Amino acid sequence: MQIKELASATGVDVETIRYYEKQGLLPEPARRDNGYRNYEGAHLERLSFIRHCRALDMPLADVKRLLGFVDDPDEHCDDVNHLVDDQLARVRARLKSMRALERQLLQLRSRCAGATDGQPCGILHELVSAAHGEACVCHGGEGPR
Repeated sequence: MQIKELASATGVDVETIRYYEKQGLLPEPARRDNGYRNYEGAHLERLSFIRHCRALDMPLADVKRLLGFVDDPDEHCDDVNHLVDDQLARVRARLKSMRALERQLLQLRSRCAGATDGQPCGILHELVSAAHGEACVCHGGEGPR
């Protein structure tokens, strides 16, 4: 199949496929007489594997290591477990960060109960105050109500 067909079959952009080839994640395909790349089922399977790993937000370096284990499957379970454990730790750290961000936004949101006659917007006031280097409610300061 041609690169466009491989891209369509996997949902991976053509430029991304070329990038994966350059990075050694995907072997270069044979060329047809007309110079076009000729991808085979093995390319489709490998690219689908890469796509699945990337959907799990695994860094390319880890994907490359996992592909090495696929290529040489001799008892690598501990190494694979370690890679997945590291990814879990990264995800948990991001979740913690996202929960903190949620709390900050909730604090900011609490500064405005809706439109009031003649009163400035509490959210905008907090954001402008923070831009001026003043304490803001979303980063632990009380800020004016």
